Amino acid sequence: MKTRIISAVIAIAIAIPFIYLGGYPYKIAIGLIALWSYKEIISLKKTHEKLPTVPMFLGLLGLLLIVFANTTYSLYYSGVSYIYLSVLCFGLIIPTLFYDNYSIKDAFHLIGLLLFIGLGFNSLILVRNLDLKLFLYLVSIPVITDSFALFSGKFFGKNKMCPNISPKKTWEGCIGGSLFGTIIPCILYFILFKEFNFMIILITFFGSRPFSRTNKFLRENNIKDYSNIMPGHGGALDRLDSTLVIFLTYVVLSLILL
Repeated sequence: MKTRIISAVIAIAIAIPFIYLGGYPYKIAIGLIALWSYKEIISLKKTHEKLPTVPMFLGLLGLLLIVFANTTYSLYYSGVSYIYLSVLCFGLIIPTLFYDNYSIKDAFHLIGLLLFIGLGFNSLILVRNLDLKLFLYLVSIPVITDSFALFSGKFFGKNKMCPNISPKKTWEGCIGGSLFGTIIPCILYFILFKEFNFMIILITFFGSRPFSRTNKFLRENNIKDYSNIMPGHGGALDRLDSTLVIFLTYVVLSLILL
């Protein structure tokens, strides 16, 4: 627990200046984290074969194109266009013709991972460019949810929720994380914006599900964490997978509901 807290404090101390400054320093920092996340997920051994050099490089290039796609306009115009996505798909499928150890299944697996990572990190940049207060509200959802799920599970957890996927997750932790992960961010949003609406309730409720969205990858590969870049926490995706989902969900629902 001590190591976990120290790592979290250091990570927050490093992140705050970049989040506050925004602009290019923030975009570069997000790009580096996205690259590390790509490295983490393509290093998994059992969910797919080791990628040949060309598809791996094309995937890296495609990831950067998505992450740094236009994020300077309003929420109604994210720069991730059909052109980017079409080029990405064809660029990763064509090498299947030339590599025996790179199949169509591998190509679509890689495309799916790039879309999740790329669009998720792109939404982190997009929302920060739109409004710092909105960014802080969205960040508070996974942070508060995970924190209260951890403490609730530690002190009150008795009933296992999904032992085959997340052996340490309990229903008590789920309830505690969901309850406080919904109430506190909603209060924070009202304090920051002096208003409230249905979409905020929907986003907060959805985001307060205290389970790792990519935990299945870890179980399939018989590993606890993606990496050990943050002692006590694991890798970048171990900490950010829920955050990416929440930010991307906000962008999608904004395009639909606003």
